[in-house]
Amino acid sequence: MIRVILPSHLRALARIDGEVRLDVAGPVTQRAVLDELEALYPALRGTIRAHDGGPRRAFMRFFACEQDLSHEQPDTPLPAPVADGTEPYLIVGAMAGG
Repeated sequence: MIRVILPSHLRALARIDGEVRLDVAGPVTQRAVLDELEALYPALRGTIRAHDGGPRRAFMRFFACEQDLSHEQPDTPLPAPVADGTEPYLIVGAMAGG
């Protein structure tokens, strides 16, 4: 069971309260987690990454186990604590400005 924490604006869009729990078949990668998340919550398609499952959106960041995974390849396995559900996978809306 993969635990995913989304920013509040995406939880509101998908009508989700709190943490999302996903069953991911096969290797636990960012692509697999996002594929399952978008399959369960179609309203999220195109908000985290491109509509075709391509690169992440510019202001979306991914974290796990206190590591920024935003620039990792989509098929790189996620850390073991995320894969076993001990630690959450965090999707964060980055802030910009000046």
